[in-house]
Amino acid sequence: MFRRFILATAVLTSFGWAGSATRATAQNTAFGFEFREVAKVVQGADTLRNAWAGGLDSPQFSGIDLDADGRQDLFIFDRRTRRVLTYRNAAAPGGSRRWQYAPELATLFPAGLLNWALLRDYDCDGRPDLFTSAENGADIRVFRNVAGAAGLPSFQLVTPQIRAALPGSSITVNINTGTNMPAIADVDGDGRLDILVVDWDTNRSVYHYQNTATDACGGLAFRQATDAWGNIRNCLGECGSYVFSATPVLCREARPQHSSSSSFTVLDLDGDGDQDALMGRDYCPELVSTLNEGTPQLARMTAANANFPTTAAPIRIPFFPAGYVVDLTFDGRPDLLAAPNLFDNLDSVDTRRTVLLYENIGTGPAYNLQPRQTGFLQQDMLEASSQAAPAFLDVDADGRLDLLVAGVKRLTPASPLVASVAHYRNTGTAARPVYQLITEDFLGLSARKFGALRPTVADLNRDGAPDLVCAGYTAVGRRGFVGYYPNRALAGQPASFNTNDLRLISNLPNALDDNATFFDVDNDGFLDLLYATNSTRSDMPGQALRYYRNSGSATPETAFVLANADFGQLRTATGARPANLSPVVADFDGDGTPDLLTVDASGQVRLFANLRAQSGIFIDRSSLFYNAALGRYDDGYLGAHTPNHFALAAADVNADGSPELFIGTEAGGVLAAGTRNRVLSTRPAAAQTLPLSVYPNPAAAATTVETARPARLTLLDLTGRTVRTVAVPSRRHQLDLRGLAVGVYVVRCETPDGQLGVQRLVVSE
Repeated sequence: MFRRFILATAVLTSFGWAGSATRATAQNTAFGFEFREVAKVVQGADTLRNAWAGGLDSPQFSGIDLDADGRQDLFIFDRRTRRVLTYRNAAAPGGSRRWQYAPELATLFPAGLLNWALLRDYDCDGRPDLFTSAENGADIRVFRNVAGAAGLPSFQLVTPQIRAALPGSSITVNINTGTNMPAIADVDGDGRLDILVVDWDTNRSVYHYQNTATDACGGLAFRQATDAWGNIRNCLGECGSYVFSATPVLCREARPQHSSSSSFTVLDLDGDGDQDALMGRDYCPELVSTLNEGTPQLARMTAANANFPTTAAPIRIPFFPAGYVVDLTFDGRPDLLAAPNLFDNLDSVDTRRTVLLYENIGTGPAYNLQPRQTGFLQQDMLEASSQAAPAFLDVDADGRLDLLVAGVKRLTPASPLVASVAHYRNTGTAARPVYQLITEDFLGLSARKFGALRPTVADLNRDGAPDLVCAGYTAVGRRGFVGYYPNRALAGQPASFNTNDLRLISNLPNALDDNATFFDVDNDGFLDLLYATNSTRSDMPGQALRYYRNSGSATPETAFVLANADFGQLRTATGARPANLSPVVADFDGDGTPDLLTVDASGQVRLFANLRAQSGIFIDRSSLFYNAALGRYDDGYLGAHTPNHFALAAADVNADGSPELFIGTEAGGVLAAGTRNRVLSTRPAAAQTLPLSVYPNPAAAATTVETARPARLTLLDLTGRTVRTVAVPSRRHQLDLRGLAVGVYVVRCETPDGQLGVQRLVVSE
């Protein structure tokens, strides 16, 4: 660890990050990434407005002014992935408004949120405060929203556990929510925020914790007012059914159903001045309403409506609905969102387009809710339901990289949840890509019934045509594998794959959710395998990045030989071995050397610069994403949860000579980032060991490569992927460029005795 500290200090100093005097400058001049809309994405007739937002799974919604412009923006906490998303209330053409994804504002919120997060103003200062589950996952903690720089929100922890006095006693207890969603609102009409907590496991009722603070507005002092608010009793019977009684009732034995978590939302549905309720259960599709027939001080419910809001358009979500009251249509009236509140996805729920928007068109105090949108925000982003994994391949050999996105979803309502790959054809130009959805089931891979797929592209059989490599596991039996479909097309021709010909790479651990990427680690002209495994076999380090060297065998299935079982000795920030690790290699920082980039379930992306120069314990840099709102680099707030799966890909999609970074998320979306402060290598050709010339350069259809001595030739893209090879040594090579995407490539020539020369080549239209 001491050696790691010394080396890390040297690396940070070289970046200009050591010392307070240079830190501010380094924050603006250091290399990194920035989330961007790097390309348009089109599905049918719709251009996705926030294509690269990363997906939504089990989102929870609250309103807040994030950018101090006086308008309500949108805070989203995705429960299952523990990720925060933020959207601006932005101007749209014609004078209207729209929701614009704003990832730079997500880091305004505390890290480490879990279970639930709601914004409510408890001190009446006009700034919503953050109520969320405590670190123990059971109690409630509160962060006060104080005025930060430039009027941006800033959150300070004011209590790690809210306590309440028991009736008729001086004893106080923690208000415990467990995995339930509480309601936080002024229930009794005294102007102070109260808390309603569902307790289905014991009394199967709703606890009302009344706010007893003596401040003019309120505070965080509570007492238990009743253990049966509204006389609601949940007997865990049929979905949509509830019992109402002022006294405890004998419920029939509850059938075992998961953790019996519930969601609870209060609002004045009928406009009569008291709080009504919306209720959801974790194993039911209905969001059930019940009207308060009593008073604000003494709530009384007598009936449940399982066809809320209307029989013609009831709320139905595949699993565990929760309701959120926010003005989403910019008309000043509160609307209703219903979304899944999944804690996990053990029930294999397809979460695409499951966020339902019901617009409130009422003109008085009562709600008049009408269905307006299925897939609120989701329909504007790339969505593969779960475990998205992007890859890039010029499928039609038109010189433009196409986009493949794997995910786990249902292609029809009746089909099983299986892995499939969506194909987006690049119908734009080399510099301005436009990805048009062609099919959600590329090659009909859903018929193979894989449980998950993470595709990548590599020319494993060295025939000049990129092969399709897949890491994944079978849905039946859950057997892991890494294999490839050979591209049967000639170099430069449209790709051709036979899905009956999956060739498995041998001698791998093949644990669930392993990842693979290919790169010539030892610089011998053969693609090696970097294999991120979750294996916990006792004879080798578990949860590690393994380096398998390519022996040069003509049979790729048996060519990879283990060279290092714990390559780089990668560990998380807490010192743990990384789970669900995903690696990718490319020259990200533009210094002419390949870099290793990784992400794991912790959500932290790490850069290991100049991979070939690293040894032993690799030295990394994190906080890679520039935040324009705060003027600094941060970790990008991807969410941190052990079940999270991320998948990395790199490709120069806009022909600017710099690879863009793409991150597939657990929630089924894709994040995109461009490089920032990238410094291209300026090493002169004369400094290369083997002199070579490339002309013309830039070139479109062909170029000539001449070397001082006979040499074999390899052409690589900026991710290190081999796209052309000439194995026979010669002093002069005529290189066919047809079928290559426009962009920057690397010409690599090597003599039989190991003398090496490298030069960049620009392929133009």
